[in-house]
Amino acid sequence: MTMTRHTEVLTRHPSNPIITSADLPYSANSVFNPAATIRDGETILLMRVEDRRGLSHLTVARSPDGVARWRIDRAPTFVGKPDTHPEEIWGIEDPRVTFIEEEQRWIVAYTAYSRGGPLVSLAATEDFKTFERLGAVMPPENKDAALFPVTFAGRWALIHRPVPGGGDLGAHMWLSFSPDLKHWGDHGVLLKARAGGWWDARKIGLSPPPLETDHGWLVLYHGVRTTASGSIYRLGLALLDLENPRRVLKRSSEWLFSPREPYERFGDVGGAVFPCGWTLVDDEIRLYYGAADTSIGLATGRLSELLAWLDEHDSHADE
Repeated sequence: MTMTRHTEVLTRHPSNPIITSADLPYSANSVFNPAATIRDGETILLMRVEDRRGLSHLTVARSPDGVARWRIDRAPTFVGKPDTHPEEIWGIEDPRVTFIEEEQRWIVAYTAYSRGGPLVSLAATEDFKTFERLGAVMPPENKDAALFPVTFAGRWALIHRPVPGGGDLGAHMWLSFSPDLKHWGDHGVLLKARAGGWWDARKIGLSPPPLETDHGWLVLYHGVRTTASGSIYRLGLALLDLENPRRVLKRSSEWLFSPREPYERFGDVGGAVFPCGWTLVDDEIRLYYGAADTSIGLATGRLSELLAWLDEHDSHADE
């Protein structure tokens, strides 16, 4: 193993945190874990908002530059409907959005909090004002899901994170396929949580949706390490084959981004950076993340530099 000096490839925005509960036009406990996309030149965040009961819903924020001047919906945008969707009885959480070009709409993968635990549900929208529920697609316990923007041999692909046996067997990232976004099968482990002292031992999960590059599908994922003082949520990278996303080409040995600033280290869930969305314009990545389950942060970087960093820190030989 060759030790190298850490290179900072994601830079925190000096205005962080860019959105807090004080910015909301209604009362709430916290705002965090936003999905992100660009529509008609405007950055849209689909934010998780936790109310003062402890239940979550989703609210839209729009910005002309993706940094400031956020216009936040005056009331919750997308809320649980337990009367028609009982799996949402305790709220909806952690959305990821994928634009499907051939259908000119976004698919939202989100966590529905049922009596039996969290599970994966899908919804569709064309304008982030109205949403069509497509229903639950994975049983509990399952979360951290996002759709690829293209099909593979006529089938959609979904990355998700089931937790078998209450977590005693570890929590790994899985890949499943569907012909219609409703019936899913051909399930298989995509990326395993490592063991022992690794930063991503025992529990990992997808962060934003996979990003298509000339080199493969770039995947940003979170790893959770449990310490004597609690859990630490850090971020790493992997690269999947463009034609066969089951094939993992690279995986980072080190973490890329870790809670460091006070707003990331202290909050409702301290020691957590948790992105659900990123945008790409030319070579610039903008990563929107939940900070300590309390506020929203922004980090920026260059796609070319992220790929170069992953080349330098590929861990296949170390595992």
